[in-house]
Amino acid sequence: MTEFVSLEVDGPIGTIRLQRPPMNALNRQVQEEIRQAALEAEQRADVRAVVVYGGEKVFAAGADIKEMAGMSYADMAVRAGALSSAFGSIAAISKPTVAAINGYALGGGLELALCCDRRVAGDNAKVGQPEILLGVIPGAGGTQRLARLVGPARAKDIVYTGRFVTAQEALAIGMVDEVVPADEVYPTARRWAEQFAEGPARALAAAKAAIDGGLDGDLGSGLRLESHLFAALFATEDAKIGMASFVENGPGKAKFVGR
Repeated sequence: MTEFVSLEVDGPIGTIRLQRPPMNALNRQVQEEIRQAALEAEQRADVRAVVVYGGEKVFAAGADIKEMAGMSYADMAVRAGALSSAFGSIAAISKPTVAAINGYALGGGLELALCCDRRVAGDNAKVGQPEILLGVIPGAGGTQRLARLVGPARAKDIVYTGRFVTAQEALAIGMVDEVVPADEVYPTARRWAEQFAEGPARALAAAKAAIDGGLDGDLGSGLRLESHLFAALFATEDAKIGMASFVENGPGKAKFVGR
């Protein structure tokens, strides 16, 4: 049993829920419980898409500074890789993922949201990477994922200043993908996830692998990766179902089985 992070499965949607009041501070225990929930979501065939949610008031306001304050270089040198890989376990989920952001998503909270495929924010949300105000830098993917999302100049402004970014600015620069009233955040994120509930699971996983993997290298490497993943899908049941349905009934009417 976990104390602060759970995977709640309702139909085909899994919700990774952070519950460490009052601010969902991300200490070492939460870090490892996130990893556990992500691995479970990946392994469960009944989970077809995932929402990451911190609750109605706050997504996650960052690392547990009290825990970090007494750590030395030697301490953090051991922990830093585990921290990054725990958050990376969310990014490694091969299914569509969406962060549902209410209130603050700061520091590690934003880094966790950046691991998702999509981000839905409430109009009350504040996001940012304020680690510089503590004399450090983001250490769980913030410098890398944020720069890939909004470009290096905007990422540098946000990281260098440590400022809080409003939901409206975050939408304008692509840090989040949708802004809705605060009480609509989770339902909106869930609706986005539900459209993949009966989709071709292996093709969705391949699309995610091609896009994410292609960003790690040059265009030629990305195109080769795409070709391999494209060809491999011809071994799936869903490819046969989808093409037969198209020939017989036209597009968008296939009943996929997820295999």
